[in-house]
Amino acid sequence: MLRYIQMMFSKSKSTMPTASEALPGRAAMTPVPEFHYVSGARMQEPYPPHSEMALFGLGCFWGAERKFWQTNGVLVTSVGYAGGFTPNPTYEEVCSGRTGHAEVVLVVFDPAIISYEGLLKIFWENHDPTQGMRQGGDIGTQYRSVIYTFNDRQLHAAKQSCAAYQSRLNDAGFGTITTEIIPAPPYFFAEAYHQQYLAKNPNGYCNLGGVGVSCPIGLATAD
Repeated sequence: MLRYIQMMFSKSKSTMPTASEALPGRAAMTPVPEFHYVSGARMQEPYPPHSEMALFGLGCFWGAERKFWQTNGVLVTSVGYAGGFTPNPTYEEVCSGRTGHAEVVLVVFDPAIISYEGLLKIFWENHDPTQGMRQGGDIGTQYRSVIYTFNDRQLHAAKQSCAAYQSRLNDAGFGTITTEIIPAPPYFFAEAYHQQYLAKNPNGYCNLGGVGVSCPIGLATAD
């Protein structure tokens, strides 16, 4: 997403701001549609009682969300911002580099159909997790690779999968994974026009792509 003009700030958009440098944001939540444009499922909680949530950032959230909503067992997706300081930020604020947020996809899934490990495989194989504050030509803190987890089991699985995938990347000559893996911070919905963007705009921008290295099945241990 090479979008919006370069903002005139003292620090690079590829450098995380501190809390004191971050924009103040606002108390009001960004309005979002009641129902998912593709599946028709509820966009916000309460979600089905048997479901679980996962939160991933792998660059531009338009293509990332489509990858997950197309996955069998995923009940609903949304895009938003997480990992920064500014409450309820706007898209323009996130793109300025002064919120600290990553563009992320919230995935609500049925673990009886697809496991969390299955979602991790999709995550790893559909971007380059070694690039730091960018994905290809999309440069900035909002494009960094992140896994935000909702419980200890997810955190353990994410770290184990990272170790396993790093081994495969090493064999293929790639560098060190820079993915941030931490318990989930607050999630703020992105504006309505971003939700399911590529379903509404089939020819819209999508920079999603992996490095051609498969993530091992059976992610409990690194090999």
